[in-house]
Amino acid sequence: MDEYEQISRMIDHSLLKPNTLISEFEAGCALAVRYRTGSVCIQPHYLRRCAEILQGSGVRASTVIGFPHGGQRTVVKVAEAERALADGGEELDLVCNISRVVSGDWDFVRSDLAAVISVAHQARQRVKVIFENCYLTDEQKIRLCEISTDLGADWVKTSTGYGTGGATLDDLRLMRKHAGPAVQVKAAGGVRDLDTLMQCRAIGVTRVGASATQSILDEHRRRLGLPALGDGGSVAVEGY
Repeated sequence: MDEYEQISRMIDHSLLKPNTLISEFEAGCALAVRYRTGSVCIQPHYLRRCAEILQGSGVRASTVIGFPHGGQRTVVKVAEAERALADGGEELDLVCNISRVVSGDWDFVRSDLAAVISVAHQARQRVKVIFENCYLTDEQKIRLCEISTDLGADWVKTSTGYGTGGATLDDLRLMRKHAGPAVQVKAAGGVRDLDTLMQCRAIGVTRVGASATQSILDEHRRRLGLPALGDGGSVAVEGY
């Protein structure tokens, strides 16, 4: 992996804003291929088309499960996961049941996460467990790291990007400390420039969710002395 891709592959290009246009989904997928991001994280209804666009590009198709509050019944989350996998999803960003977490119902939280992780891993695909840290105490975040590690989650992730707050460096340090060495960490919400991404990387973060992908990677290319890629008709989408 070259120096540019060491950073570009960290980005999950986010296309999750509720009022995103179909044309923005199409342009966002094309942008991710052009900039060689790690994945496109797209609304579930457009995942199949996203997977078609990304096929053979090296950019993974991803979507969200239980988004954005995690309050769906476990059977519904499993059905969402099965549909996403059938549509070509390679990474599933799964929201924990936040209500059960803050209530301390850890047996429920464990079984809820385990059901989806099992389905994804049986299909040889990966899962990121979303905590939504803005609503949690440090003790709850640590417990979620421990449960996610026990269940073999592939990533722990700070937030949906649509709560009252996003990723903080303190939370990322906490998650990196308490998640097992085989579990990666993803930052989401508020990573809008290259310097912030590099701060996350220094902590040990391997993925960031971002909608400002083009500006982040244009700046990365500029610092490396690489030519601009051009906008290719891309459409900027705010949020995340």
